[in-house]
Amino acid sequence: MTDRNQTLFERAQRVIPGGVNSPVRAFRAVGGTPRFIARAQGPYMWDAEGQRYIDYIGSWGPMILGHGHPAVLEAVQKAALEGFSFGAPTEREIELAEAIIALVPSIEQVRLVSSGTEAGMSAIRLARGATGRSKIIKFEGCYHGHADALLVKAGSGLATFGHPTSAGVPAEVVQHTLVLEYNNLAQIEAAFAAHGADIACVMIEPIAGNMNFVRAQVPFVKRIHELCKQHGALFVFDEVMTGFRVALGSAQSVYAKAIPGFAPDISVFGKVIGGGMPLAAFGTTREIMKHLAPLGPVYQAGTLSGNPVATACGLATLKEIAKPGFYEALAAKTQSLVSGLTQAAQAAGIPFCGDSEGGMFGFFFFDSLPQHYNAVMATDKERFNRFFHGMLDRGVYLAPALYEAGFVSAAHTEADIAATVAAAAEAFADLSKACA
Repeated sequence: MTDRNQTLFERAQRVIPGGVNSPVRAFRAVGGTPRFIARAQGPYMWDAEGQRYIDYIGSWGPMILGHGHPAVLEAVQKAALEGFSFGAPTEREIELAEAIIALVPSIEQVRLVSSGTEAGMSAIRLARGATGRSKIIKFEGCYHGHADALLVKAGSGLATFGHPTSAGVPAEVVQHTLVLEYNNLAQIEAAFAAHGADIACVMIEPIAGNMNFVRAQVPFVKRIHELCKQHGALFVFDEVMTGFRVALGSAQSVYAKAIPGFAPDISVFGKVIGGGMPLAAFGTTREIMKHLAPLGPVYQAGTLSGNPVATACGLATLKEIAKPGFYEALAAKTQSLVSGLTQAAQAAGIPFCGDSEGGMFGFFFFDSLPQHYNAVMATDKERFNRFFHGMLDRGVYLAPALYEAGFVSAAHTEADIAATVAAAAEAFADLSKACA
């Protein structure tokens, strides 16, 4: 019997590069055939063969309510009947902007766009325009979209300028991008000592979800905040993944509790604020936003920005997650999952560690949580790959790469968590036998 997933993958490769429209979906990191998803509901997805999976990618974060939430469906269906796109302002854009601003105190104005990449590149352009400076700092292992200036990896020195990691990106495009090690205080100090007067912004994922799940340590964030204030640079929090996923006030609210007076200068959002639709945003103070067109000289535009169907989806999602007790319940489920996986690994004698915040989690086949990209790279990739397929065969869909975080939704039940842990216990047992 022919596997329909394989048939579709072969067909896709004839007309789409690699057979996918975003690289990680190709399963090249883990091997095997991608599952072509036919439908999803609640915490589950079904592939082209009709196989059901407990879904822990949630469209890479947006599906915080699970798939097909009734209130969201109703809002989207109503909006679709009114029109797909107008290329003109709508009241719902104002409502979504007001909702975001009400939940994130550091923001006074937002600009809606269509993707996290677009929001990230626009935030950097705004930072450069507002400061009149060229240099930016990012951290190895943090992903801020595929804008040219951000497709760069660290050089060999302490605080050297990076070089492109993608063909098609000229070296001169990234010559102003400094790439430092995540959670390395000495490097950020050295970078500002050498280039402080020329740095427009420091951009960071406060919880890096593109090297699995790695937190920025509180002293690290605190010191970057101080250095930015001291040198007149802007601190950009890329919350495309963590925004409204780890807390109602996003990751910046978590750090604000630990660092008195903390707030980023610019915030970038995506995923959850669109509820699964193509929608993202960047926001900051009115003082900085006045540099953005049509008020100022920093240009940014988009035909589908503020799309009426996407804003309906996002607004309905934000209304649901703002209900009392939502995040307490979500965090408890996520913690239960990570705890269960850890205990199952320990029982099988497998080195394993995990962490979570709100509805976002990650784990490593390692004895302690990595603090930067090189440490993540040192974890057991092959063991992860075998575990991934062991879980997939048992109906649990984890991210098909060691370097991606996972997501729990409000739709996951205690039974789903228990079934996942039971599947993991079997997969860990198989790993233990294979390593014996």
